[in-house]
Amino acid sequence: MEHALWQSVLGEIELTVSSAAFKTWFASTELLKNTTDEVVIAVPNIFTQTQFEGKYNDLIKKVLEKNGVKTAKITYSIIMSGKKTRVNRETTLNNDLPTADELIAKPNTKAVRSNASSNTASQNGGLNPRYTFENFIVGSSNDLAYTASQAVAANPGVKYNPIYLYGGVGLGKTHLMQAIGNEIIKTNPSARILYISSETFVNEFLDHIRFKTKGFADKYRNVDVLIVDDMQFIAGKEKTQEEFFHTFNHLHQNNKQIIISSDKPPKSIPTLTERLRSRFEMGMTIDIQMPDFETRCAILTAKAALSGIELNRETVEYLANNIKTNVRELEGALNQLLAYAEMRGIEPDVTTAEGLLGNVRRSRPQHITSKQIIDRTAKHFQVPVEEICSAKRDKYIVVPRQIAMYLLRSELHLSFPKISAELGRKDHTTAIHSVEKIEKAIKLDYVIREQVASIREKLYA
Repeated sequence: MEHALWQSVLGEIELTVSSAAFKTWFASTELLKNTTDEVVIAVPNIFTQTQFEGKYNDLIKKVLEKNGVKTAKITYSIIMSGKKTRVNRETTLNNDLPTADELIAKPNTKAVRSNASSNTASQNGGLNPRYTFENFIVGSSNDLAYTASQAVAANPGVKYNPIYLYGGVGLGKTHLMQAIGNEIIKTNPSARILYISSETFVNEFLDHIRFKTKGFADKYRNVDVLIVDDMQFIAGKEKTQEEFFHTFNHLHQNNKQIIISSDKPPKSIPTLTERLRSRFEMGMTIDIQMPDFETRCAILTAKAALSGIELNRETVEYLANNIKTNVRELEGALNQLLAYAEMRGIEPDVTTAEGLLGNVRRSRPQHITSKQIIDRTAKHFQVPVEEICSAKRDKYIVVPRQIAMYLLRSELHLSFPKISAELGRKDHTTAIHSVEKIEKAIKLDYVIREQVASIREKLYA
Protein backbone atom coordinates (compact mmCIF):
# COMPACT_ATOMS: atom_id res chain seq x y z
CA MET A 1 0.00 0.00 0.00
CA GLU A 2 2.87 2.37 0.87
CA HIS A 3 4.47 1.64 -2.49
CA ALA A 4 1.35 2.59 -4.45
CA LEU A 5 0.88 5.73 -2.38
CA TRP A 6 4.46 6.84 -2.84
CA GLN A 7 4.36 6.20 -6.59
CA SER A 8 1.32 8.46 -6.75
CA VAL A 9 3.16 11.13 -4.76
CA LEU A 10 6.24 10.84 -6.96
CA GLY A 11 4.11 11.09 -10.07
CA GLU A 12 2.77 14.46 -8.96
CA ILE A 13 6.17 15.72 -7.82
CA GLU A 14 7.70 14.78 -11.19
CA LEU A 15 5.33 17.26 -12.82
CA THR A 16 6.40 20.00 -10.40
CA VAL A 17 10.22 19.85 -10.40
CA SER A 18 12.73 19.67 -13.23
CA SER A 19 13.62 16.28 -14.68
CA ALA A 20 17.22 16.64 -13.45
CA ALA A 21 16.03 17.45 -9.90
CA PHE A 22 13.58 14.55 -9.91
CA LYS A 23 16.19 12.07 -11.11
CA THR A 24 18.80 13.35 -8.66
CA TRP A 25 16.72 13.64 -5.48
CA PHE A 26 13.43 11.71 -5.79
CA ALA A 27 13.93 8.69 -8.07
CA SER A 28 15.71 6.53 -5.45
CA THR A 29 13.35 7.15 -2.54
CA GLU A 30 10.57 5.07 -1.00
CA LEU A 31 7.93 5.30 1.69
CA LEU A 32 8.80 3.15 4.70
CA LYS A 33 6.10 4.10 7.19
CA ASN A 34 2.80 5.96 7.07
CA THR A 35 0.91 6.72 10.29
CA THR A 36 -0.80 9.76 11.78
CA ASP A 37 2.18 10.16 14.11
CA GLU A 38 4.97 9.81 11.57
CA VAL A 39 5.77 9.38 7.90
CA VAL A 40 9.19 7.84 7.21
CA ILE A 41 10.76 8.30 3.79
CA ALA A 42 13.87 6.34 2.78
CA VAL A 43 16.61 8.30 1.00
CA PRO A 44 19.92 7.01 -0.43
CA ASN A 45 22.41 9.41 1.17
CA ILE A 46 23.01 12.38 3.45
CA PHE A 47 22.83 14.86 0.57
CA THR A 48 19.32 13.80 -0.41
CA GLN A 49 18.31 13.92 3.25
CA THR A 50 19.59 17.49 3.58
CA GLN A 51 17.83 18.58 0.38
CA PHE A 52 14.53 17.07 1.48
CA GLU A 53 14.69 18.69 4.91
CA GLY A 54 15.80 22.07 3.71
CA LYS A 55 14.16 22.48 0.30
CA TYR A 56 11.52 19.90 -0.56
CA ASN A 57 9.82 19.22 2.78
CA ASP A 58 6.94 21.64 2.19
CA LEU A 59 6.36 20.20 -1.29
CA ILE A 60 6.34 16.62 0.05
CA LYS A 61 3.98 17.60 2.88
CA LYS A 62 1.62 19.31 0.41
CA VAL A 63 1.51 16.38 -2.02
CA LEU A 64 1.08 13.86 0.82
CA GLU A 65 -1.90 15.83 2.15
CA LYS A 66 -3.32 16.00 -1.37
CA ASN A 67 -3.18 12.19 -1.36
CA GLY A 68 -4.99 11.99 1.98
CA VAL A 69 -1.97 11.67 4.30
CA LYS A 70 -1.79 13.96 7.35
CA THR A 71 0.91 13.30 9.91
CA ALA A 72 2.63 15.02 12.83
CA LYS A 73 6.12 14.75 11.43
CA ILE A 74 8.18 13.52 8.49
CA THR A 75 11.41 11.61 9.08
CA TYR A 76 14.02 10.98 6.42
CA SER A 77 16.04 7.78 6.90
CA ILE A 78 19.18 6.83 5.02
CA ILE A 79 19.31 3.37 3.45
CA MET A 80 22.81 2.00 2.92
CA SER A 81 24.26 -1.43 2.16
CA GLY A 82 20.81 -2.86 1.76
CA LYS A 83 19.85 -1.99 5.36
CA LYS A 84 17.33 0.59 6.49
CA THR A 85 19.12 2.76 9.02
CA ARG A 86 17.24 5.37 11.01
CA VAL A 87 19.31 8.47 11.62
CA ASN A 88 18.63 10.84 14.48
CA ARG A 89 17.20 13.65 12.43
CA GLU A 90 13.48 14.30 12.15
CA THR A 91 11.53 17.04 10.46
CA THR A 92 8.58 18.14 12.59
CA LEU A 93 5.95 19.74 10.44
CA ASN A 94 5.21 22.56 12.88
CA ASN A 95 8.85 23.36 13.81
CA ASP A 96 11.60 25.26 12.06
CA LEU A 97 14.10 23.24 10.09
CA PRO A 98 17.61 22.86 11.55
CA THR A 99 20.16 25.32 10.25
CA ALA A 100 22.96 24.31 7.93
CA ASP A 101 25.47 24.71 10.79
CA GLU A 102 23.40 22.37 12.96
CA LEU A 103 23.28 19.80 10.18
CA ILE A 104 27.00 19.93 9.61
CA ALA A 105 27.75 19.71 13.34
CA LYS A 106 25.95 16.39 13.76
CA PRO A 107 27.96 13.13 13.60
CA ASN A 108 26.29 11.78 10.46
CA THR A 109 26.52 15.03 8.52
CA LYS A 110 30.15 16.02 8.58
CA ALA A 111 31.14 18.30 5.77
CA VAL A 112 33.04 16.07 3.45
CA ARG A 113 34.94 16.39 0.28
CA SER A 114 32.97 14.87 -2.52
CA ASN A 115 34.07 11.82 -4.48
CA ALA A 116 37.66 12.95 -5.00
CA SER A 117 40.70 11.51 -3.21
CA SER A 118 42.39 12.94 -0.09
CA ASN A 119 45.75 12.34 1.53
CA THR A 120 44.38 12.65 5.07
CA ALA A 121 44.07 9.26 6.74
CA SER A 122 42.92 7.93 10.06
CA GLN A 123 44.82 5.54 12.25
CA ASN A 124 42.39 2.78 11.35
CA GLY A 125 44.44 0.89 8.77
CA GLY A 126 45.11 4.07 6.82
CA LEU A 127 41.40 4.70 6.19
CA ASN A 128 39.87 8.17 6.11
CA PRO A 129 36.63 7.99 8.15
CA ARG A 130 35.06 10.72 6.02
CA TYR A 131 34.80 8.41 3.03
CA THR A 132 31.48 6.59 3.37
CA PHE A 133 28.74 5.27 1.10
CA GLU A 134 26.37 7.87 2.55
CA ASN A 135 28.27 10.85 1.18
CA PHE A 136 29.08 9.35 -2.23
CA ILE A 137 27.00 10.84 -5.04
CA VAL A 138 25.75 8.08 -7.32
CA GLY A 139 25.09 8.60 -11.02
CA SER A 140 25.05 6.60 -14.22
CA SER A 141 28.86 6.90 -14.46
CA ASN A 142 29.51 5.09 -11.19
CA ASP A 143 26.36 3.25 -10.10
CA LEU A 144 27.71 -0.20 -10.99
CA ALA A 145 30.91 0.44 -9.00
CA TYR A 146 28.85 1.76 -6.08
CA THR A 147 26.51 -1.26 -6.02
CA ALA A 148 29.38 -3.75 -6.33
CA SER A 149 31.30 -1.97 -3.57
CA GLN A 150 28.31 -2.23 -1.23
CA ALA A 151 28.06 -5.95 -2.02
CA VAL A 152 31.73 -6.38 -1.13
CA ALA A 153 31.28 -4.49 2.14
CA ALA A 154 28.35 -6.74 3.05
CA ASN A 155 30.22 -9.98 2.20
CA PRO A 156 33.99 -9.37 2.28
CA GLY A 157 36.05 -12.18 0.84
CA VAL A 158 32.96 -13.84 -0.63
CA LYS A 159 31.49 -11.61 -3.32
CA TYR A 160 33.66 -10.05 -6.04
CA ASN A 161 37.13 -10.95 -4.80
CA PRO A 162 39.14 -9.14 -5.92
CA ILE A 163 37.21 -6.02 -6.88
CA TYR A 164 39.19 -3.87 -9.31
CA LEU A 165 38.09 -0.26 -9.92
CA TYR A 166 39.67 1.76 -12.70
CA GLY A 167 39.21 5.19 -14.25
CA GLY A 168 40.78 8.64 -14.50
CA VAL A 169 41.86 10.84 -11.61
CA GLY A 170 39.28 12.40 -9.31
CA LEU A 171 36.38 10.13 -10.25
CA GLY A 172 35.80 8.54 -6.82
CA LYS A 173 37.88 5.36 -6.82
CA THR A 174 39.62 6.13 -3.53
CA HIS A 175 36.35 7.23 -1.95
CA LEU A 176 34.62 3.95 -2.83
CA MET A 177 37.54 1.77 -1.79
CA GLN A 178 37.79 3.41 1.61
CA ALA A 179 34.01 3.41 1.99
CA ILE A 180 34.15 -0.39 1.72
CA GLY A 181 36.74 -0.52 4.49
CA ASN A 182 34.84 1.90 6.73
CA GLU A 183 31.61 -0.01 6.28
CA ILE A 184 33.30 -3.33 7.12
CA ILE A 185 34.74 -1.80 10.30
CA LYS A 186 31.31 -0.47 11.24
CA THR A 187 29.89 -3.99 10.96
CA ASN A 188 32.94 -5.76 12.38
CA PRO A 189 35.15 -3.45 14.51
CA SER A 190 37.76 -6.19 14.97
CA ALA A 191 38.37 -6.54 11.21
CA ARG A 192 42.00 -5.98 10.22
CA ILE A 193 42.04 -3.58 7.27
CA LEU A 194 45.05 -2.09 5.52
CA TYR A 195 44.81 0.72 2.97
CA ILE A 196 48.02 1.59 1.06
CA SER A 197 49.17 2.92 -2.28
CA SER A 198 51.14 0.62 -4.57
CA GLU A 199 54.04 3.07 -4.17
CA THR A 200 54.08 2.33 -0.43
CA PHE A 201 54.14 -1.40 -1.15
CA VAL A 202 57.03 -0.93 -3.59
CA ASN A 203 59.07 1.23 -1.18
CA GLU A 204 58.53 -1.07 1.79
CA PHE A 205 59.47 -4.10 -0.29
CA LEU A 206 62.69 -2.38 -1.41
CA ASP A 207 63.53 -1.51 2.20
CA HIS A 208 62.88 -5.13 3.11
CA ILE A 209 65.35 -6.28 0.45
CA ARG A 210 68.03 -3.67 1.11
CA PHE A 211 68.01 -3.53 4.90
CA LYS A 212 66.72 -7.03 5.68
CA THR A 213 63.81 -5.56 7.65
CA LYS A 214 61.49 -8.08 9.24
CA GLY A 215 57.73 -8.32 9.28
CA PHE A 216 57.09 -7.22 5.71
CA ALA A 217 55.19 -10.35 4.63
CA ASP A 218 53.28 -10.54 7.94
CA LYS A 219 52.09 -6.94 7.60
CA TYR A 220 50.39 -7.60 4.29
CA ARG A 221 49.28 -11.18 4.74
CA ASN A 222 47.80 -11.00 8.23
CA VAL A 223 44.90 -8.76 7.29
CA ASP A 224 41.24 -9.37 6.52
CA VAL A 225 41.02 -6.69 3.85
CA LEU A 226 43.88 -5.33 1.71
CA ILE A 227 43.15 -2.13 -0.22
CA VAL A 228 45.76 -1.05 -2.78
CA ASP A 229 45.43 2.27 -4.62
CA ASP A 230 47.08 3.19 -7.95
CA MET A 231 48.15 -0.33 -8.90
CA GLN A 232 49.53 0.93 -12.23
CA PHE A 233 52.75 2.01 -10.48
CA ILE A 234 53.71 -1.61 -9.86
CA ALA A 235 54.17 -2.11 -13.60
CA GLY A 236 57.70 -2.91 -14.72
CA LYS A 237 58.89 -3.93 -11.26
CA GLU A 238 59.35 -7.68 -11.63
CA LYS A 239 60.49 -8.58 -8.10
CA THR A 240 57.79 -6.41 -6.54
CA GLN A 241 55.15 -8.01 -8.77
CA GLU A 242 56.37 -11.45 -7.72
CA GLU A 243 56.05 -10.52 -4.04
CA PHE A 244 52.58 -9.07 -4.57
CA PHE A 245 51.60 -12.21 -6.48
CA HIS A 246 52.43 -14.34 -3.42
CA THR A 247 50.62 -11.88 -1.12
CA PHE A 248 47.58 -11.96 -3.38
CA ASN A 249 47.52 -15.76 -3.46
CA HIS A 250 47.83 -16.05 0.32
CA LEU A 251 44.97 -13.64 0.97
CA HIS A 252 42.70 -15.02 -1.74
CA GLN A 253 43.17 -18.65 -0.66
CA ASN A 254 42.23 -17.63 2.88
CA ASN A 255 39.09 -15.81 1.69
CA LYS A 256 40.45 -12.37 2.57
CA GLN A 257 39.10 -9.45 0.57
CA ILE A 258 41.37 -7.68 -1.94
CA ILE A 259 40.42 -4.25 -3.32
CA ILE A 260 42.46 -2.64 -6.08
CA SER A 261 42.29 0.59 -8.07
CA SER A 262 44.14 1.80 -11.15
CA ASP A 263 43.87 4.37 -13.90
CA LYS A 264 43.41 1.63 -16.50
CA PRO A 265 42.14 -1.97 -16.77
CA PRO A 266 44.62 -4.80 -16.04
CA LYS A 267 45.09 -5.70 -19.69
CA SER A 268 46.12 -2.11 -20.48
CA ILE A 269 48.87 -1.88 -17.83
CA PRO A 270 52.19 -2.31 -19.65
CA THR A 271 54.69 -4.88 -18.34
CA LEU A 272 52.19 -6.32 -15.88
CA THR A 273 52.89 -10.05 -15.59
CA GLU A 274 50.26 -12.34 -17.06
CA ARG A 275 49.69 -14.21 -13.79
CA LEU A 276 48.91 -10.97 -11.96
CA ARG A 277 46.73 -9.73 -14.82
CA SER A 278 44.66 -12.92 -14.80
CA ARG A 279 44.19 -12.70 -11.01
CA PHE A 280 43.12 -9.06 -11.14
CA GLU A 281 40.49 -10.01 -13.72
CA MET A 282 39.15 -13.06 -11.86
CA GLY A 283 36.80 -11.09 -9.63
CA MET A 284 34.97 -7.94 -10.70
CA THR A 285 36.59 -5.30 -12.90
CA ILE A 286 34.62 -2.05 -13.13
CA ASP A 287 35.17 1.17 -15.05
CA ILE A 288 34.29 4.49 -13.37
CA GLN A 289 33.66 7.15 -15.97
CA MET A 290 33.50 10.91 -15.92
CA PRO A 291 30.33 12.03 -14.08
CA ASP A 292 27.45 12.95 -16.36
CA PHE A 293 25.64 16.28 -16.26
CA GLU A 294 23.02 15.23 -13.69
CA THR A 295 25.65 13.75 -11.38
CA ARG A 296 27.79 16.89 -11.61
CA CYS A 297 24.74 18.98 -10.72
CA ALA A 298 23.98 16.71 -7.76
CA ILE A 299 27.56 16.92 -6.46
CA LEU A 300 27.58 20.71 -6.71
CA THR A 301 24.19 21.11 -5.04
CA ALA A 302 25.05 18.70 -2.23
CA LYS A 303 28.49 20.19 -1.56
CA ALA A 304 27.09 23.72 -1.51
CA ALA A 305 24.26 22.63 0.82
CA LEU A 306 26.74 21.24 3.33
CA SER A 307 28.39 24.67 3.34
CA GLY A 308 25.03 26.24 4.11
CA ILE A 309 24.59 27.64 0.59
CA GLU A 310 21.75 26.99 -1.83
CA LEU A 311 22.98 27.66 -5.34
CA ASN A 312 20.40 28.63 -7.91
CA ARG A 313 19.84 26.31 -10.84
CA GLU A 314 21.50 28.60 -13.38
CA THR A 315 24.76 28.71 -11.38
CA VAL A 316 24.80 24.96 -10.81
CA GLU A 317 24.24 24.25 -14.49
CA TYR A 318 26.90 26.75 -15.53
CA LEU A 319 29.52 25.02 -13.37
CA ALA A 320 28.36 21.54 -14.43
CA ASN A 321 28.49 22.49 -18.11
CA ASN A 322 31.99 23.98 -17.89
CA ILE A 323 33.74 21.48 -15.59
CA LYS A 324 33.46 18.07 -17.25
CA THR A 325 36.69 16.34 -16.37
CA ASN A 326 36.55 15.07 -12.79
CA VAL A 327 35.14 15.69 -9.34
CA ARG A 328 38.29 17.29 -7.96
CA GLU A 329 38.21 20.06 -10.56
CA LEU A 330 34.45 20.45 -10.09
CA GLU A 331 34.83 20.81 -6.32
CA GLY A 332 37.75 23.20 -6.74
CA ALA A 333 35.67 25.49 -8.97
CA LEU A 334 32.82 25.45 -6.44
CA ASN A 335 35.15 26.20 -3.51
CA GLN A 336 36.67 29.08 -5.44
CA LEU A 337 33.22 30.52 -6.11
CA LEU A 338 32.00 30.12 -2.51
CA ALA A 339 35.20 31.61 -1.04
CA TYR A 340 35.08 34.61 -3.37
CA ALA A 341 31.41 35.26 -2.57
CA GLU A 342 31.98 34.93 1.17
CA MET A 343 34.94 37.32 1.20
CA ARG A 344 32.91 39.98 -0.60
CA GLY A 345 29.61 39.35 1.15
CA ILE A 346 27.74 38.60 -2.07
CA GLU A 347 25.57 35.77 -3.32
CA PRO A 348 27.40 33.16 -5.43
CA ASP A 349 25.60 33.58 -8.74
CA VAL A 350 26.26 32.73 -12.37
CA THR A 351 27.73 36.17 -13.13
CA THR A 352 30.36 35.73 -10.42
CA ALA A 353 31.04 32.19 -11.62
CA GLU A 354 31.54 33.40 -15.19
CA GLY A 355 34.03 36.00 -14.01
CA LEU A 356 36.03 33.52 -11.94
CA LEU A 357 35.93 30.67 -14.43
CA GLY A 358 36.25 32.58 -17.67
CA ASN A 359 39.57 30.87 -18.29
CA VAL A 360 37.80 27.53 -18.04
CA ARG A 361 35.26 28.55 -20.64
CA ARG A 362 38.01 29.75 -22.96
CA SER A 363 39.95 26.51 -22.56
CA ARG A 364 36.97 24.28 -23.30
CA PRO A 365 34.38 24.30 -26.10
CA GLN A 366 31.51 26.53 -24.97
CA HIS A 367 28.98 24.93 -27.25
CA ILE A 368 29.27 21.49 -28.75
CA THR A 369 26.88 21.09 -31.66
CA SER A 370 24.92 18.13 -32.91
CA LYS A 371 27.00 18.17 -36.08
CA GLN A 372 30.25 17.92 -34.08
CA ILE A 373 28.96 14.88 -32.18
CA ILE A 374 27.78 13.11 -35.31
CA ASP A 375 30.97 13.95 -37.23
CA ARG A 376 33.22 12.84 -34.38
CA THR A 377 31.31 9.57 -33.97
CA ALA A 378 31.48 8.87 -37.70
CA LYS A 379 35.20 9.61 -37.76
CA HIS A 380 35.84 7.32 -34.77
CA PHE A 381 34.13 4.39 -36.49
CA GLN A 382 35.42 5.37 -39.96
CA VAL A 383 31.89 5.45 -41.30
CA PRO A 384 30.60 8.20 -43.64
CA VAL A 385 28.26 10.66 -41.94
CA GLU A 386 25.78 10.10 -44.76
CA GLU A 387 25.49 6.43 -43.85
CA ILE A 388 24.95 7.11 -40.13
CA CYS A 389 22.13 9.45 -41.09
CA SER A 390 20.70 7.03 -43.66
CA ALA A 391 18.04 4.34 -43.26
CA LYS A 392 20.60 1.52 -43.48
CA ARG A 393 20.44 -1.07 -40.70
CA ASP A 394 23.79 -2.80 -41.16
CA LYS A 395 25.48 -3.58 -37.85
CA TYR A 396 28.56 -1.50 -38.65
CA ILE A 397 26.24 1.51 -39.01
CA VAL A 398 23.65 0.79 -36.29
CA VAL A 399 26.09 0.85 -33.35
CA PRO A 400 27.72 4.19 -34.32
CA ARG A 401 24.23 5.63 -34.90
CA GLN A 402 23.08 4.47 -31.46
CA ILE A 403 26.18 5.92 -29.81
CA ALA A 404 25.66 9.24 -31.61
CA MET A 405 22.07 9.32 -30.33
CA TYR A 406 23.28 8.54 -26.81
CA LEU A 407 25.83 11.38 -26.92
CA LEU A 408 23.26 13.83 -28.30
CA ARG A 409 21.12 12.98 -25.31
CA SER A 410 23.83 12.88 -22.62
CA GLU A 411 25.88 15.90 -23.78
CA LEU A 412 23.29 18.22 -25.32
CA HIS A 413 20.14 16.98 -23.52
CA LEU A 414 18.17 17.04 -26.75
CA SER A 415 14.63 15.71 -26.85
CA PHE A 416 14.10 12.32 -28.48
CA PRO A 417 12.21 13.80 -31.45
CA LYS A 418 15.07 16.27 -31.98
CA ILE A 419 17.67 13.47 -31.79
CA SER A 420 15.73 11.46 -34.37
CA ALA A 421 15.52 14.46 -36.68
CA GLU A 422 19.28 15.12 -36.40
CA LEU A 423 19.97 11.59 -37.64
CA GLY A 424 17.33 11.54 -40.35
CA ARG A 425 14.86 9.33 -38.50
CA LYS A 426 11.13 10.00 -38.38
CA ASP A 427 10.15 7.83 -35.40
CA HIS A 428 11.51 9.12 -32.08
CA THR A 429 11.05 5.71 -30.45
CA THR A 430 14.21 4.67 -32.32
CA ALA A 431 16.13 7.31 -30.36
CA ILE A 432 14.60 6.15 -27.07
CA HIS A 433 15.58 2.55 -27.78
CA SER A 434 19.10 3.54 -28.88
CA VAL A 435 19.81 5.68 -25.82
CA GLU A 436 18.53 3.02 -23.43
CA LYS A 437 20.56 0.32 -25.18
CA ILE A 438 23.83 2.28 -24.97
CA GLU A 439 23.15 3.23 -21.33
CA LYS A 440 22.92 -0.47 -20.49
CA ALA A 441 25.86 -1.43 -22.72
CA ILE A 442 28.14 1.12 -21.02
CA LYS A 443 27.68 -0.72 -17.73
CA LEU A 444 28.28 -4.19 -19.12
CA ASP A 445 30.38 -3.89 -22.27
CA TYR A 446 33.97 -2.69 -21.89
CA VAL A 447 34.36 -2.05 -25.64
CA ILE A 448 31.30 0.22 -25.79
CA ARG A 449 32.48 2.08 -22.66
CA GLU A 450 35.86 2.73 -24.23
CA GLN A 451 34.32 3.85 -27.53
CA VAL A 452 31.97 6.33 -25.84
CA ALA A 453 34.74 7.61 -23.54
CA SER A 454 37.13 8.08 -26.47
CA ILE A 455 34.59 10.04 -28.53
CA ARG A 456 33.62 12.20 -25.55
CA GLU A 457 37.26 12.90 -24.70
CA LYS A 458 37.99 14.04 -28.27
CA LEU A 459 34.91 16.28 -28.25
CA TYR A 460 36.25 18.15 -25.23
CA ALA A 461 39.95 17.95 -26.10
